[in-house]
Amino acid sequence: MDNAIKQFICINWGTKYGADYVNRLYGMVARNTTPPFTFTCFTDNSEGFRDEVSAAPLPELDFQLPVTRKGIWPKSRLWSEHLADLSGSVLFLDLDLVVTGSLDDFFDYGDPDDVILARNPSNPLEKLGQTSVYRFPVGKLLPLLERFSKAPLEIAETYKYEQRYVTRNAPGGVKFWPKSWVLHFRQQCRRSFPFNYFKASKLPSSCKLAIFPGDLNPMDAIEGRYHAGDPLRAPMAHIKAGFRGDRQRSLLAHLRHYILPTPWVESLWRE
Repeated sequence: MDNAIKQFICINWGTKYGADYVNRLYGMVARNTTPPFTFTCFTDNSEGFRDEVSAAPLPELDFQLPVTRKGIWPKSRLWSEHLADLSGSVLFLDLDLVVTGSLDDFFDYGDPDDVILARNPSNPLEKLGQTSVYRFPVGKLLPLLERFSKAPLEIAETYKYEQRYVTRNAPGGVKFWPKSWVLHFRQQCRRSFPFNYFKASKLPSSCKLAIFPGDLNPMDAIEGRYHAGDPLRAPMAHIKAGFRGDRQRSLLAHLRHYILPTPWVESLWRE
């Protein structure tokens, strides 16, 4: 794929993420990708996008997406037969990840027809993939969408997360990126107790992408906040709050769920 145009895609709907997330992602991609490349955002609102971003309508569905507490099932729109004018392999990126190294290798790894996912460290024995960053040929996942359309709520409740559905049902199976390329910030970058109180989260040199599943996002990492909405506290103040009962969880979880501000996220997560 050395001579092919690298095709990046993302998806944005509703109001959770604004144009600044799309523009920031584009900026990180542009700084870490050898041209030529394209960047397409499938969206219901392209207002505020920078000129380099190609905005495309959300792929239409002929069924109602299920309302669930788990999983991000609107991503299933990208399993459509057609994605704007794109063809061949596309690399999907979540809007809230941080690019930490060159993305060129994500297009050279494996075969063009492969479906390649990040590894989910939460379920190592299950060998579960993570769709925060995954590559697939346009149209190859259509059988997943067709099956999903017949029983969307049943499938969503059975698999819980869309990445489990992709991992187990992608035509021809899935492959995974090398473990060191994509790191789960909360599980693989932050420091464990008690080091979390005096060392910022780490960034191994081999990491190319840091992903942020769950409620800890890049801005939280920048500010030093483990849970969205938690008060910002200095290390000793956080420890004291835990022992006096000013906490939302067990004392052990309170002590473990603390991070210092992360300078490398602040440096890299920018337009």
